[in-house]
Amino acid sequence: MSKLQLTLACWNYDRTRALMEGSIVPEGVDLNYLSLPVEEIFYRTLTNQEFDVAELSMSSYLLSLQKPERPFIAIPVFPSCAFRHSGIFINTNSGIKEPKDLIGKRVGTPEYQMTAAVWIRGILQDTYGIPFDQVNYFTGGAEQPGRSEKIKLQLPANIKVQPIAPHQTLSKMLLDGEIDALYTARTPSCYKDGQGHIQRLFPNYGEVEREYYRQTKIFPIMHVIAIKRSVYDAHPWIAMSLYKAFLASQKLVYQDFKETVVLKSMFPWMNYYLDQVRDEMGEDFWPWNIQGTQHNLEKLMHYSVEHGLLKKPFAMEEIFAKETFSGFKI
Repeated sequence: MSKLQLTLACWNYDRTRALMEGSIVPEGVDLNYLSLPVEEIFYRTLTNQEFDVAELSMSSYLLSLQKPERPFIAIPVFPSCAFRHSGIFINTNSGIKEPKDLIGKRVGTPEYQMTAAVWIRGILQDTYGIPFDQVNYFTGGAEQPGRSEKIKLQLPANIKVQPIAPHQTLSKMLLDGEIDALYTARTPSCYKDGQGHIQRLFPNYGEVEREYYRQTKIFPIMHVIAIKRSVYDAHPWIAMSLYKAFLASQKLVYQDFKETVVLKSMFPWMNYYLDQVRDEMGEDFWPWNIQGTQHNLEKLMHYSVEHGLLKKPFAMEEIFAKETFSGFKI
């Protein structure tokens, strides 16, 4: 009997590489793994639903659940998680010296609904008292002009979001002082090019992010693996088959960290930093399950509701395929 052919679009991560290389094969599936930049995956998935399975922005996926057809169903695999204090860049000529100085300022963000921006706004409000609706947001391409929101937004009147001109980029606008700050998932070119007046809001972001984790126990979830609803409805068994394969791929990386990665990596003091991560976050520091991430997702949904994106939070049963909530035991 032939296997079910599925196309998966996902970036090239260490934790998913065994699936891409074919050393881990989902049961009953002939997997075509397309390694693509996440921005391309998100665009093609949300615009045309081109892939059977795709890495998807967690925020965008939650917003898709508000559509009557609910075009996707997720499994609790989070290929991207990231602390985001490091993703706030400022033009020092704007007078921003500390977080409270962001109030009333012009802040760029590639998309208002993007997951990194939701986390940044929420963290700034919770930790530093920066009301999310007392900032003027400008959206568009960070490095290339013409980017727009992939999901149409209907925001309350108190939230001020304005697209930049079709020829503009946020990085250039930050450099030229046309915006005062930038919330972004990628380090902007104006910072990498060594422009002295473009700095991080938190130069010591590593210490700040570690303290944030100590206080909240949240390692912010960015992306999730989503299955096209029509494919899942026709073959519901693929949810568990894919989930088991992703877990097996991640397990290889965990094992490598314990055994040989320090010998194979070019990164100095690898063991030193791995020991710190395990001491702070535990052995399973990147959990791919529902129980260990529910508080994380509930916080993201809280921010999303507060920021005018979600009408209400969803139950975990609405977010993930029912097959992934439990497994067999012998």
